[in-house]
Amino acid sequence: MTPTWNSSDPVTTDAERPRERLLARGPGALTDAELLAVMLGTGFSGCSALELARRALARAGSTAGLLASGAAELRHLRGFGPVRAARLVATLELVRRALLEEAAQRDVLTSPEAVRDYLRLSLSTLPHEAFLALFLDSQNRLLAARELFRGTLAQTSVYPREVVKAALAENAAAVIFAHNHPSGVAEPSRADELLTSSLKSALALVDIRTLDHFVVAGQRVVSFAERGLL
Repeated sequence: MTPTWNSSDPVTTDAERPRERLLARGPGALTDAELLAVMLGTGFSGCSALELARRALARAGSTAGLLASGAAELRHLRGFGPVRAARLVATLELVRRALLEEAAQRDVLTSPEAVRDYLRLSLSTLPHEAFLALFLDSQNRLLAARELFRGTLAQTSVYPREVVKAALAENAAAVIFAHNHPSGVAEPSRADELLTSSLKSALALVDIRTLDHFVVAGQRVVSFAERGLL
């Protein structure tokens, strides 16, 4: 029997398949390009949302690279523009906030993976060094997460006095530090160890505990506390 086609039958396009697969099988069944295509919704003339997603990921080099791109960079990708660029940046920010909310609702030390995931999203693909502080209350619940200092490819100047001022302003009882190594080497340097010791001593003077210091390089996150460096 020869199959027939009716003009009223729905046509499944590349742009629609990822959405249908997500609804049928869940997001875990989709590739990075397919998930991005669902978020984009549509492509442009001659280019489906799925093809647009593939091109964007190829140009960025990786999913992490695309997510690390700012709105100004994304809007220059053909087919993105300001609306889609803003949508992607907003999606990433929602994920960050969700991870922070999870940490804020309970003892940070009982949800170390949420903290690590947040740090990876915030630091792993930055082209420069950045120094963050997570300020905690007496129950080790998150009060605030702040980028305190920003540096160059190889170093960041961190001032203990400013760290203490920021901790007092947040009424923090404890602090967790984090910074990234754009070089891709996650091992703490001797300078990192000396800085951590200096910060720990300065904060102890005002009765604020230093719980950990994380070094982020790509997807690797190294803990000072786990290494016995605190």
